Amino acid sequence: MDRHSLIFLGFTASLLAGAATGVGALPVLFFRNVSQRLQDVMMGFGAGVMLAATSFSLIVPAIEHAGGAMKAAFMVSGGMMLGAIFLYLSDKYSPHEHFIKGPEGSDLKRLKRIWLFVIAITLHNFPEGLSVGVGFGGGDIKNGMTLATGIGLQNMPEGLVVALALVTQRYSPLRALMIAFLTGLVEPLGGIIGIGIVSLSRPLLPWGLAFAAGAMLYVVSDEIIPESHRKGFEKEATFGVMMGFVVMMILDVSLS
Repeated sequence: MDRHSLIFLGFTASLLAGAATGVGALPVLFFRNVSQRLQDVMMGFGAGVMLAATSFSLIVPAIEHAGGAMKAAFMVSGGMMLGAIFLYLSDKYSPHEHFIKGPEGSDLKRLKRIWLFVIAITLHNFPEGLSVGVGFGGGDIKNGMTLATGIGLQNMPEGLVVALALVTQRYSPLRALMIAFLTGLVEPLGGIIGIGIVSLSRPLLPWGLAFAAGAMLYVVSDEIIPESHRKGFEKEATFGVMMGFVVMMILDVSLS
């Protein structure tokens, strides 16, 4: 398949995965009272999907494309650390707000409250789009589709949690839905960047996969799991992680 077709597929798949954030937020139009227990289970489910996608759709292919053996292990480890450091620096220097932990970063007073949420979600979604783009950039359509499907599944419960959080901040359900939908649209940007870099230089493929894996792993550990464990429903959230991991694992095997 030629490069232009790969770019189109990668962009479309990452766009649909990002749009799933808005689809998941649709129930906020009909009911606003979702128990904290269920929210934490959904967040855990999303974390499990991302963990499985990181393992089976990013790390394993990265090692294979790097040639296997010890050299590949060190290469992929280095790429993962670069991805984690990138997210760490973005998290540190971009003013944003966690839904539970509160403000973090610099110059918070210059931004409206809603943009604090938008930036937080952007940091969350960009590496997901990047991973989809890298998956397609390597020419492996099945791997790219698996990643896009898994991330779309992860984005749906995330979209609902985001919309509910905004409603609790006195935003109307319709406005909360629109914001959740728009924040998912950062994923096509990450997708285009990922597919562009990798398709131009094939030796960068294992580095790109590993970078996306490290970024996603950082998000899961630093953002999603801690947020799902802060309201006293750690066990329920943990089972959500297990369910999400199993669903994504089955999805990866069935589509491979």
